Amino acid sequence: MSFPTTLTPLTAVSPLDGRYHRQTAPLAPYFSELALIRYRVLVEVEYFIALCQLPLPQLTGVNPDLFPSLRNIYHTFGAQQAEAVKAYERVTNHDVKAVEYFLRDQFTALDLGQYLEFIHFGLTSQDVNNTAIPLSLKEALLQVLLPAYAQVRNQLANRAEEWQAVPMLARTHGQPASPTRLGKEIAVFVARLDAQVELLGQVPFGAKFGGATGNFNAHHVAYPQIDWHAFANTFVNDTLQLHRSYPTTQIEHYDHLAATCDGLKRLNTILIDLARDVWQYISMGYFRQTIKAGEVGSSAMPHKVNPIDFENAEGNLGVANALLEHLATKLPISRLQRDLTDSTVLRNLGVPLGHTLIALTSLQRGLNKLALDEETLRRDLEANWPVVAEAIQTILRRENYPDPYNALKALTRTGTSISAETIREFVETLEVSEAVKAELRAISPLNYLGI
Repeated sequence: MSFPTTLTPLTAVSPLDGRYHRQTAPLAPYFSELALIRYRVLVEVEYFIALCQLPLPQLTGVNPDLFPSLRNIYHTFGAQQAEAVKAYERVTNHDVKAVEYFLRDQFTALDLGQYLEFIHFGLTSQDVNNTAIPLSLKEALLQVLLPAYAQVRNQLANRAEEWQAVPMLARTHGQPASPTRLGKEIAVFVARLDAQVELLGQVPFGAKFGGATGNFNAHHVAYPQIDWHAFANTFVNDTLQLHRSYPTTQIEHYDHLAATCDGLKRLNTILIDLARDVWQYISMGYFRQTIKAGEVGSSAMPHKVNPIDFENAEGNLGVANALLEHLATKLPISRLQRDLTDSTVLRNLGVPLGHTLIALTSLQRGLNKLALDEETLRRDLEANWPVVAEAIQTILRRENYPDPYNALKALTRTGTSISAETIREFVETLEVSEAVKAELRAISPLNYLGI
């Protein structure tokens, strides 16, 4: 067969760029090859401007009025400019050096040709990569991922409020347990997400900036009078709005990045828990799923509406977490002052975020389809009168009734059906006051809901 070589959503190896391309497209400005090159250009340009503002003696002639034009290089950076960088890379076989050569052309066009040697001055590639990548991650989380998490969280909060008074049979160990409220069970997930987003927000976006082995060797030998650590702190912390790690080897030690991955994993694990619970509620008939006209639930069974959105979310969150786990455990480990394993691994940073975004989109879609069947919840409660045994035996304990636990245990474990009438008959046999009996008779699975 003759297979097309042009990359399209139909020929892409990864479903992120194929089947799910439209859903993952919002991440392309942060994690595509073009995006990585653009962030490198941003760092190089801002670094040159920072050197001018020191100022280095040889850069005092650079007119500050040109700074907007320099920044425009990355503001207007697009496919044409990225292709120019890639053309240099095909010759140099070095992606960061290709950015330097591209910038030399841009500086020359701005009549800055006499300052070309101060592009990438004293730096190693990782000074660029280990600032560009955390910057892209930070902006992707703030602009795309966290808003998507928030949308799911807000949908859940709305559902929790809508269903706050709906009684529901709880199940612990898969068995009928003390009744609860559906809204409260949804609110549990809201609280868990809120707590983990707050924790994630406390993790800095670590960045390395310090020359070939982290000591500013080249900078210091050229300009020993300059406090290069102070310069780097200002550049990384203030200009780039990242957190400078110090001391380092040639590379960022990635401990903060690992913590970010772990934080995302926890958020995703909460959502896997949610997806499985909702899947179970759908299978129990608590929820129906509304569908659009023309949609097919099953290719073989016309009556079925499968909970595919929650299954899709669970699957993609699992893939995302597997990759996040690898990033978190691999990146902080590097032989001596640096090996190259982090480079190829970091190129996949957007992949788990892509699978996470697909999952969040699926959850939003699935939650919008849910229609509550309150009658099914009510029938389930009415069919499980033994769950009020806890309430009865606790009130009897209050009244100092002898061994109420075993009395209720004997009643509810007979193997025969326990109904409202069975409970009422049991209450009548109790040697307690009529007021206590009235209190016990008032309890039902529909109102034994706690607070």
